[in-house]
This record gives sequence, C-alpha cells and structure tokens, in this order.
Amino acid sequence: MRIIALDYGSQRIGLALSDPTGTLARPLPFLPAKGDAKLAREIKALAEKEKVDLILLGLPRHMSGELGEAAIKVQAFAAVLGQTTTIPLKLIDERLSTVQASRQLHEAGKNTRAQRGQIDSEAAAVLLQGYLDSTSPPFLPDDA
Repeated sequence: MRIIALDYGSQRIGLALSDPTGTLARPLPFLPAKGDAKLAREIKALAEKEKVDLILLGLPRHMSGELGEAAIKVQAFAAVLGQTTTIPLKLIDERLSTVQASRQLHEAGKNTRAQRGQIDSEAAAVLLQGYLDSTSPPFLPDDA
C-alpha cells in the first residue's frame, strides 16, 4: 500500500511518500502554498502518478487536543481535496511532528536557516513514518 502524507502550512506544503511496501517514509520536495483548489489538483496528479492508495493529512491540534485556526484551515483543505480525488483521505494528529523533524535535521547538521526548505517535508515524513509504524504488524523472525 502506497501512502502520501501532507503537512499543510501557510507557506509550504510538506510531502512524504511511503515505499511500495508501506514500510518506509521519505520526504519529497515541498509544494508552495497556493489556492486550495489548485493545490488539490496538484496533489491528486502526484498521488495518481505515484499510485497512492491513501492520503494522510496532518491535523495540527493544540497540546490540549483542541482544534485551533490552523486545524480549521486543514479541515477546509481536506474538504476540497476530498471533492477533487477519490483516493481515501485520512486526517491524523500531527502534534510535535515539526518539533521532531527539526530535531532530526539539527542532529544531521542542518542549522535553522538550512532547515527552512526541508522542515515541512521532513515533518510530513515523521507523520507518515509514525503512521506506518503504528499500522504495520510486529516483525516476527522466521522461526517464531
């Protein structure tokens, strides 16, 4: 199962794609933010090209779990995307994905300025990898 994840932001849309086995997530180049209808068409085209079976869209919640202004914008985009494509769409909690992505980039030697062009797609990859890890069965050795 191939999955694409989106980290929807006001400036950039981070993208990540799973491998064909649904095991590993890798970041893709981000898309600049633009009108939701145009963005939805671009994502639909990318998802069809990559033969995606599911689109994950990060839903930014406050630490309390409440939805804020950013989450409302994501929900509005999800409605547009859902009308644009027949590929199933799932909203998932993205709390702390950007923090974790920033930490990973920093550990890889990227300073804050160097992270700017990568952080959104890295956050999408963190989101996707978490989803893949939570839905895959545990590894069992052959002799188990």
